[in-house]
Amino acid sequence: MKIKQIKVFICSPGRNFVTVKVITDSGLYGLGDATVNGREMAVVTYLEEHLVPCLIGRSAHDIEDIWQYLYKGVYWRKGAINMAAIAAIDMALWDIKGKVAGLPVYQLLGGRSRRGVTLYAHANGETIETTLDMAEEHIKQGFKAIRLQSAVPGLNVTYGVLGDKKDYYELQGNRPLPPEEDWSTHKYFNMVEDLFRQARERFGNDVQLLHDVHSRLTPIESARLGKLLEKYNLLFLEDASMAENQDNYKVIRQHTTIPLAIGETYNTIWDCKDLIQNQLIDYIRVAATHAGGITALRRITDFASVYNVKTAPHGAPDLSPICFAAHMHLNTWAPNFGIQEFVGLGNEQIRQVFQQDIQIKDGMAHLSDAPGLGIEFDESAAKEYPYRRSYLPVSRLEDGTVWNW
Repeated sequence: MKIKQIKVFICSPGRNFVTVKVITDSGLYGLGDATVNGREMAVVTYLEEHLVPCLIGRSAHDIEDIWQYLYKGVYWRKGAINMAAIAAIDMALWDIKGKVAGLPVYQLLGGRSRRGVTLYAHANGETIETTLDMAEEHIKQGFKAIRLQSAVPGLNVTYGVLGDKKDYYELQGNRPLPPEEDWSTHKYFNMVEDLFRQARERFGNDVQLLHDVHSRLTPIESARLGKLLEKYNLLFLEDASMAENQDNYKVIRQHTTIPLAIGETYNTIWDCKDLIQNQLIDYIRVAATHAGGITALRRITDFASVYNVKTAPHGAPDLSPICFAAHMHLNTWAPNFGIQEFVGLGNEQIRQVFQQDIQIKDGMAHLSDAPGLGIEFDESAAKEYPYRRSYLPVSRLEDGTVWNW
């Protein structure tokens, strides 16, 4: 079964997504996600000009060889653009493989390790009270794990807070130029412990609580935060500091026992190798789209299991439903799966473009037994939502210094 054609689509049903469709000479096809938020057209060009011509005529069954060919066969390895393009091809080939076998992808990986996939929802508010009100709504819906983010008084915008947005997919919506946001570590520390103190007073200890720092703190500041929040028994603290220097997490680990999670910006196993094997983190959060697809995440998952590190795949709205489906299959299989980030199944426009049969009940997601990834892409509907240039924000300290976003 040969690869006959590869189509690349970019559409914006509320936000931009890059979708790859690999079509075989048998008529079977597979889908993959290649979205890199704010750099979508770079991936489109890389796919169309450089990868697609190399794949026409190859066997669609040779997933491993194609992955190695695209990774090792180019001198310029790694990087967000390269790995997202590889990931999309890889997902599509696994989708095809499942359709040929008549089995869902998780069965090809080794079968189920669990009945369903535990999710954590997001609660974001302009005040602590509104954040906790949203958390309560999620708890009523059956979610047993909630990520809490509240606005920092005195800052114009705070990461993770919706403001007047009605839908999470509008939060980082289509912005023609990068917006700029303020950050103050001092003001943040004045708020954050109170958020979790009030949450535990209101909800008790049965609900799992999480928090995303989004790499805004230095390692010693993160160590201080970990010590402050230990008493509130968080499931994990996400992206406490940047870890381009992976030794940063040695500093944090020395000062706190709070569980640590990181990895959403990582592109390969090499980005997280030291963090995992030195047991400096407890959850690895790589995304299938940004780190080389199902083939790569399976390797990272197995490697992490040796060092007691669980998976908690990134699940932000800049990953398409195809990536979410890929995560669901990996999560259903992985014996060391921890928890899946969840921001909903998309707005009405997204559900028109991407059709999937994933059921959410009592804070867990359940896959159907549809072959492959179990998701469809409506090309006609996608045409109704053309690409619009969009950017993530730029963060600055109050004195104007560019900071981590």
